[in-house]
Amino acid sequence: MTRPATHVFRLLKWGRVLARHGALRGIEHDRNAPAQVKRLCRIARFGTRQPREPDYAGAFQEIGPAAIKLGQALATRPDLVGDGPARNLLTLQDSLPPVAFDEIRAVIESSFGRPVEALFSSIEEEPVGAASIAQVHRAVTVDGRTVAVKVLRPRIREKFARDVETYEWAAAHLEALGGEATRLRPRAVIDNLKRWTTRELDLRREAASASELAEAMKGVAGYHVPAVDWDRTNGSVLTVEWIDGIKMSDIEGLRAAGHDLPELASTLVLTFLTQAISCGFFHADMHQGNLFVHSDGTIVAIDFGIMGRINRQARLWLAEILYGLTTGNYRRVAEIHFEAQYVPAYHTVEEFASALRAVGEPMRGKPVSELSVGQMLDGLFAITRDFDMQVQPHLLLLQKTMVMVEGLATALDPDVNMWDVSAPFVKGWIRDELGPEAMVVDRLREDFGTLARLPALLRRIEEKFPPKGGAPEQAPLPTVDLIWARKRESNHWWGYVLAAILGGAAAWAFTYWSFLK
Repeated sequence: MTRPATHVFRLLKWGRVLARHGALRGIEHDRNAPAQVKRLCRIARFGTRQPREPDYAGAFQEIGPAAIKLGQALATRPDLVGDGPARNLLTLQDSLPPVAFDEIRAVIESSFGRPVEALFSSIEEEPVGAASIAQVHRAVTVDGRTVAVKVLRPRIREKFARDVETYEWAAAHLEALGGEATRLRPRAVIDNLKRWTTRELDLRREAASASELAEAMKGVAGYHVPAVDWDRTNGSVLTVEWIDGIKMSDIEGLRAAGHDLPELASTLVLTFLTQAISCGFFHADMHQGNLFVHSDGTIVAIDFGIMGRINRQARLWLAEILYGLTTGNYRRVAEIHFEAQYVPAYHTVEEFASALRAVGEPMRGKPVSELSVGQMLDGLFAITRDFDMQVQPHLLLLQKTMVMVEGLATALDPDVNMWDVSAPFVKGWIRDELGPEAMVVDRLREDFGTLARLPALLRRIEEKFPPKGGAPEQAPLPTVDLIWARKRESNHWWGYVLAAILGGAAAWAFTYWSFLK
């Protein structure tokens, strides 16, 4: 168990780095930030020289791997960190200097229990990419296939566990302050981060995600997921087919290769919507470094460490919300928020619909180049406080990915608009899922499922209430007071006295500790 003093030391050390990059200034000037947090920020920045413009991404990059992942999580929370910091954190590059190949070789051999030469006829010592968790090397298998080999950094699991424990400790203390800190649910942010990184730190989970997404997108043209080499994959090593293509970040290279950039932008948006709305399972780390374009125009995705899931009901709500905002049906969008219990019942649908109109109408009728999903999300976050809306953790990844996809699509085609591209898709999906035929199919499936469960239900009832046997039933026995039961009751006051003493001692200790601080 890590001591509180250790957590405080780590937080102050990280705070100094944040201060040097000017990343604490926003917290000190935020009227909603707790006074205790502002005091800690002033202590952390004492004696530092701060730049004129805060560099949040640079600060998290300098702190280390776990901080990079935390920064990516905070990029989904403009309500928590502010619009400017959230946009800056979206530029956070998940990269670090590479580890020496001798250490990588040791990880491969220890995890498989075999020498590298038994798995690969050759492996390049210089990595093609080095991220915060793992690095990737090009290799050729013993049967002659070119593959990409992703290997976890040595001791990365222990480093992440140590840092995330401090994040949890800090988030719990922040949330305990009450008020705005409780509504923003910082513990949920850290819990999401912990689940993401736990999944990323087991490369078998990433392999399973790649396989599942490939299966879900099998019939979708223009999108490809590399095949997994399961014989050369374990918790610390992931091997997939090698991808020859142009990175989506290389706009000039794509143009020189003759690719239709507006078509690529449209395909990118539609494949994301297919994953998120149709499949409910989507690639949630769609930055430029994780997307390639084949010579035939097919988009190839890599790095499936962070994946998002949305259940069917949430997808129905999401589709109706998107469609309602694109068509100006704010009343229906407001009703969905109340049906989903995103907005507490003591508010009214009419008030919330009016607030949504204030977000949506300024964007209606504007040129395509001025419309933005990011602007819409910023506007929605701005009204969450007025309506006491708690953050929905299951939608955070989706919101982040929507902004990422829009940024990528706009880089490919400055005139693209996600609303125009997505509206026909969303409308068709709603028709298929909520139309009369879909309702009849759903009812039949539900009713037949109920009928199929009846025999098992009757068997459980019989087990609970077995039929009467031949032996006569025992008559009720009289109640007898037990001596030791009375004795325990008479001694209950000792428990109250002990509880009072312990409670008083705890209160004194807390007050004394607060005074010392």
